[in-house]
Amino acid sequence: MSSDVLTQFRAVFLGAPGAGKGTQAAQLVGEKKVLHISTGDMLRQHIADGSALGKQAAGFMEAGQLVPDELIISMVEQRLEQPDARSSWVLDGFPRTVAQAEALSSCLQGKQSGLSHVVYFPVPQDVLVKRLSGRWTCSGCGAIWNSQSKAPREAGVCDDCKGSLQQRKDDRPEAVSERLKVYLAQTEPLLDHYRAQGLLVEVDADRKPELVYEELLMVLNRELR
Repeated sequence: MSSDVLTQFRAVFLGAPGAGKGTQAAQLVGEKKVLHISTGDMLRQHIADGSALGKQAAGFMEAGQLVPDELIISMVEQRLEQPDARSSWVLDGFPRTVAQAEALSSCLQGKQSGLSHVVYFPVPQDVLVKRLSGRWTCSGCGAIWNSQSKAPREAGVCDDCKGSLQQRKDDRPEAVSERLKVYLAQTEPLLDHYRAQGLLVEVDADRKPELVYEELLMVLNRELR
């Protein structure tokens, strides 16, 4: 994939929690100098900065409610207006619904080129449950470890900051299964939406990350020619 092709690269990565789309985006960013826009990271940054949008989002989260579409959409729109987003980027974690996809399309109209790719990383549900239920989060720095794929050197202790590792309630097997059911039910219409537009490509993510990345590059290169 040549550098001139990457100037046209604006993509959405879709996949259930644990599919590894963030890992693939990070490698693509590191090797191809593509901007990685993670809505999770963006939300946490707004909250940490105490921005108006961050304060509103924090209020919903503290009440145990989902952050409304309009707030997430506003954050994405603001991010895409920044100078470093004028070239190539990957959106990770957005859109999650057809309504969000339509809002993204409206945001891109008249500002820059539309989406070049929507990449879906399918993984069997039983594999996802194993991946996610092995996940542990550092209480100190927030680093994520996994007993199956990225185990810390010392059990229960973060390699980076020596903080204690904790498992979130929603990373326990029974909670993971329910999260995945909700995600898949929500995402299927979104896949159909992008498939109908001829944008959707699939990369089997039930493999080692390096093999997934190899196919991802092949797909992106083929589709952009």
